[in-house]
Order: sequence, then structure tokens, then C-alpha cells
Amino acid sequence: MSSAEQGVGEILIPEADVRTRVAELGAEISADYAGRDLLLVGVLKGAVFFMADLMRTLSVPCEIDFMAISSYGAATDSSGVVRILKDLDINIAGRNVLVVEDIIDSGLTLSYLMRSLRARKPAALEVCALLTKPERREIEVPVRYVGFEIPNRFVIGYGLDFAERYRNLPYIGVLHPDLVPGATR
Repeated sequence: MSSAEQGVGEILIPEADVRTRVAELGAEISADYAGRDLLLVGVLKGAVFFMADLMRTLSVPCEIDFMAISSYGAATDSSGVVRILKDLDINIAGRNVLVVEDIIDSGLTLSYLMRSLRARKPAALEVCALLTKPERREIEVPVRYVGFEIPNRFVIGYGLDFAERYRNLPYIGVLHPDLVPGATR
């Protein structure tokens, strides 16, 4: 076990399964957006790995931009308070926008983000999430493309972190319970 993996309690989704599902999502998105330009909006920092791999599988013309949103602070549960830390550089009015998220938990952050983006009058606004935890949902938010539904565990790897660590793991793991008792992401 490498030092980067010392906090991993178990592997939830192996690297090969992640890669296969990302390719499937890319094919589905490419078919749905055939003949149209697409703007991918990545939610920093967690979605960077997913978005980079996803866009390499797309066969439609696409651009990217990023937003940074805070709802956790240093805690392991969403605080419910959402702040935009970095806004888009691109005007999305009249554009086909696909928000790319690493994980949807309570839905509070995504709900806020979608309201903010909808007000900017895109032609289309959809969501693609690598992971979703339906049992944690407080607010239902429509997600067009879902990589995996997962149980209510604190997950790390493939962009997901704990205290800014473990993002570089090529798979989705579960944080060892000894590190964060009661952690739920």
C-alpha cells in the first residue's frame, strides 16, 4: 500500500469501473448533444479529474469553465451555507451548459448552483455527476447523467478529498472510519 492510500478503508469503485463508466457517459452525452456545441462547467476542486477524463471521451465540440463553491468548510457534513468562491469567466446566455459534479450529497449546493446558473438564461442546463447518494438527499435536483449511485459513506479518490488529500487516487475509496468517526461523504 502506498502512503497515498493509507487512509483508504476499502475500494468502493475500482479504477477500471470508473474508466468504463466515464466512457459510457461520454458516449451518451455525445449522442444527446450531437450537432451542438457544449459548455462544460466543472465544480472545483473535486470535479477536475472527472471532467478532464469525461471531455476526452466527447465527440462534440466543447468548451470548459469552472466555478468554485463552498458548502463544507473543514467539516465532513455540508453546512447548508453555500458561497460562490470563483464564478464563471464565460457568459452562458444561450449556451448548452452541462454542470459536471464529483458528488451529489444533500443537493443543497447543487440546488443553489442551478438557480444561479438558470438566472443567466442558458439555452439548456443539465447536470452530470460522477457519484450520487440518494439517501442523503434533502433537496431533489434533477441529474441527467449519473455515473454511480453509492451508499452513505465518506468517499475519497478520483478528485474527492478529505482535508485536501486522496484526490489523486485513481479509484473511489471509502475513508478509513478511524480517521473520521461518523463521516458521511
